[in-house]
Amino acid sequence: MTLEVKNLFCERDERVLFSSFALKIDTAEVVQIIGQNGSGKTTLLRILCGLSDAYTGDLLWKGQALEEVRDDYYQSMLYVGHLAGVKASLTPEENLQWMSQLDKSLNKCTIMQALKQVGLYGFEDVPCHSLSAGQQRRVGLARLYLSNAPLWILDEPFTALDKKGVSEKEALIAAHVHAGGSVILTTHHDLSIPNKTIRPVNLDEVAIR
Repeated sequence: MTLEVKNLFCERDERVLFSSFALKIDTAEVVQIIGQNGSGKTTLLRILCGLSDAYTGDLLWKGQALEEVRDDYYQSMLYVGHLAGVKASLTPEENLQWMSQLDKSLNKCTIMQALKQVGLYGFEDVPCHSLSAGQQRRVGLARLYLSNAPLWILDEPFTALDKKGVSEKEALIAAHVHAGGSVILTTHHDLSIPNKTIRPVNLDEVAIR
């Protein structure tokens, strides 16, 4: 499993975010995208997960042009954005059913187990608009317990979480990488992944100002 970026160029509001940017993510690796606010961290993640085509350059998945293996890539990748990403009118259980509707292996039991893992057991039938910001964030992050995707792309995954929630997600990331998965993430949190080296990629050093 390898995701490779070559000669990436992106401009926003007539300002170059990055130029001739290159990155390679291999199996069992944690890559932390860092940089000051506005440096293009979220933009880069949105490009990597296919939500933005405002760039030039090459994206390769397992050595092939991403556009040629897009289906395989999307099945192998899970993206969690910096917002909670839940429908406020739905319950946590309904949200996870909706988010996971393409995976036929999931059922009520696995969804309830995921909610238990994020501390929402007993809140599964409460509309999300009645939950706190941290609880809504946990609903979105419960997808990590349901996904078999080897590549996780996470934008500020610790936002609105308490210390216990942060510690649990760090342990989950460590377990995912230990099992051979890879993670690309942004965070302002002082990330600590047990027994894993975190490779920082600083956008401030590659951007043209």
